[in-house]
Amino acid sequence: MTTNDRAVQPESDARAPSTNPKQSPLTVIRAAVVGTIVEYYDFGIYGYMATTIAALFFVSDDPTAALLGTFAAFAVAFFLRVPGGIFFGHIGDKYGRKNALSWTILLMVIATAGIGLLPTYVTLGVWATSVLVLCRCLQGFAAGGELGGANAFVSESAPTRWRATQTSMVNTGTYIGSLLASLCALALNSVFTDEQILSWAWRIPFLLSLVIGGVGIWIRNRLDDTPEFKELEDKGETKKLPLSELLSTSGGSVVKIILLGALITGGYYIASVYAATYLRTEGGQTSQAAFLSTSLALVLGVITLPISGYMADRYGRKPVLFAGSFAAIVLGVPMFMMMAGGTLWQAVVGQSVLFIAVSVVNGASYVTYVEMLKTSVRYTGLALGNNTTNMLLGGTAPFIATYLISLTGNPLAPAGYFVFCAVITFATVFFVTETKGTELKTE
Repeated sequence: MTTNDRAVQPESDARAPSTNPKQSPLTVIRAAVVGTIVEYYDFGIYGYMATTIAALFFVSDDPTAALLGTFAAFAVAFFLRVPGGIFFGHIGDKYGRKNALSWTILLMVIATAGIGLLPTYVTLGVWATSVLVLCRCLQGFAAGGELGGANAFVSESAPTRWRATQTSMVNTGTYIGSLLASLCALALNSVFTDEQILSWAWRIPFLLSLVIGGVGIWIRNRLDDTPEFKELEDKGETKKLPLSELLSTSGGSVVKIILLGALITGGYYIASVYAATYLRTEGGQTSQAAFLSTSLALVLGVITLPISGYMADRYGRKPVLFAGSFAAIVLGVPMFMMMAGGTLWQAVVGQSVLFIAVSVVNGASYVTYVEMLKTSVRYTGLALGNNTTNMLLGGTAPFIATYLISLTGNPLAPAGYFVFCAVITFATVFFVTETKGTELKTE
């Protein structure tokens, strides 16, 4: 049977009937999105509170050195995402997507609330900094199993013709989580004085994780596993070592996922987490203005993602990936010039345009990843590929951007990093096979 034949084949014939009742798409999407919101709120709040954390845990006479130390700890967590992705990918591919996704939230909540309870450097000295980094590493380990697993879960439950649209909605959870973190930081800076924040109020955003995390855990525990995984399990075709199977049969696909994800990882952290700091240090904005701009950019990103997914379902994955990455290449430097312009409207427009370009690519990326991999290694492949890119280009982005300005004295230096990530994605799309309308690979 050819690819085109599979594309028009009725879905009822595409996979063996299951004795388990099918969950509604709304239930599946809600569970994936809520869990992803929790994970990315927890993971992002550290970045948005970077200047405060620098003052409390990375004490230095040089503010730039303290900020670099904070962003270094931000980056360290991304190195733990790879082993975290392998660990949770193994659980997800061998024992079920639901089991892995429930544990990722629990670990993330423990780590984030732990930061909120930590004594500061003044009380514990270097031990406070060490435990902070340890909590951050646990956050990274948990985050490593989240996004790939959530996308595998939704894509395996989605109808073929709407797979990109429904998968793109999972990634709205990453933006909404970051948006909540940004709004929380904005509220904190609006309600409390700098003295109050440094004294005690900085803990509030981290302790809120207990509330939103509890909701996410409750929703995910009520799920059933996906039809694709249940069928694999019923046939006894789960792999003993999914990672070994992945590398021996789908290594080329993993490399493409790593390269294709350059813009939606490196570009994402430059346009969101780092930009909130950039607008203050280089754009002359107040904390409130910087967080307001970031929040508006994230709202536009949330709107753009499902539109991009819909366009990928209608016109194909590759045209959308080309369009978004090309826009990022062309607009990267001009938009950074606007962000450094000094007015609020320039900050909002510059950051929002960058973020929309990233979101266009993001809306079509994960469905493309999913369709490269077979069911037995899909969770592991998504987690390994996505987290490797995050480790190499995402987590290091704020640190590199800050260092580039320090090294060159040029406030536009981070734009070069953003464009570099976009070029990698654009070039990789040429080597990706169009998969619009095809059934997911089983073997």
